[in-house]
Amino acid sequence: MFLCMCGETQRTSKTTSFCPELLISYLTNGLTSLERFPISFKTQFSGHCFHHVVLGVYCNGRYGSLGMSRRQDLMDKPLTHRTLGELVAEFESSYKRYQHTLKKVKIGLYVPHDPHVCQPIEWKYLVLNAARLGAQEMRKELEKHGRDMRMKILKSSSAQSPIKERSRGKSLSPRRRQSSPQRRTAHRRDKSPASVERKPLELSTFSDGYQIRI
Repeated sequence: MFLCMCGETQRTSKTTSFCPELLISYLTNGLTSLERFPISFKTQFSGHCFHHVVLGVYCNGRYGSLGMSRRQDLMDKPLTHRTLGELVAEFESSYKRYQHTLKKVKIGLYVPHDPHVCQPIEWKYLVLNAARLGAQEMRKELEKHGRDMRMKILKSSSAQSPIKERSRGKSLSPRRRQSSPQRRTAHRRDKSPASVERKPLELSTFSDGYQIRI
């Protein structure tokens, strides 16, 4: 999956530079309780636009982020934010400290944990124009997107629950296997053509004059 993610990055990005967020998501595949999704920011400073990508994380009802930056407050954020809107607002306030104006925010979907799944990453499922939207509208859209992603997690976990029930039912298989030989012998006695044909032949030989009484 990591190779597929790198190939997808090279196809979707203008440059072929390595994205450290992909490596972080690959190294955290084993943390199944930690959900990962990409967050990209577009800022403007002194007439120039800058792009920055971090890996958003969600665990136990709290949001945070992992990434790399020359600024310490523009990469790792602790898992203390209750909503996705609070996390993005924290990044926006950090950008303001360096005279950067937030222009756009792009939120992707959760990255699957299965390393064998070759699935392209959804980098910009939600695109918000910070210049047109106000702070309240952005927070509403982000909170709605966060709820939708949490609902997808609940649906996926509920879809996997019947599989767990089947695995529990497999524990009864030894009991069924114990009764299976009786069923097999019964079928052999009733349906085996060789056993049905041999019995009349043995009775005919005894009826020629000799009969065994027990």
